[in-house]
Amino acid sequence: MGRMMIGIAVALIVLGVAGYVGTGLVSVTALIPAFFGIAFAGLGALGLKDRFRVPSAYGGIVLSVVGLLGSVSGIPKVIAYLGGEEVARPAASIAQAIMAVILLVLVVSLLKFVMAERRQA
Repeated sequence: MGRMMIGIAVALIVLGVAGYVGTGLVSVTALIPAFFGIAFAGLGALGLKDRFRVPSAYGGIVLSVVGLLGSVSGIPKVIAYLGGEEVARPAASIAQAIMAVILLVLVVSLLKFVMAERRQA
């Protein structure tokens, strides 16, 4: 799971930097996905060590849920935007929706990993 978290970290960092640059370097809040990515990179690096695999997965689950709660609001906005409605800050909504999808995939994967580890114990 450590490698997966590192991969997710890279994706979130790219999303944050692209959002920041894409919005004209105006709002530091566009970097929020990158900040989450840095935290996931640390947890992923920790998860590469055998004795920290499960604890880093639990940390990843908590961080994923926090990020998911903060970004899931972008999904209905993107759906409305794709339907032709006006949306305030469409770039931010798109970045939030992408982050929510990435984190949903991660939290499901981490939960499956933790459940499999508990069955083996």
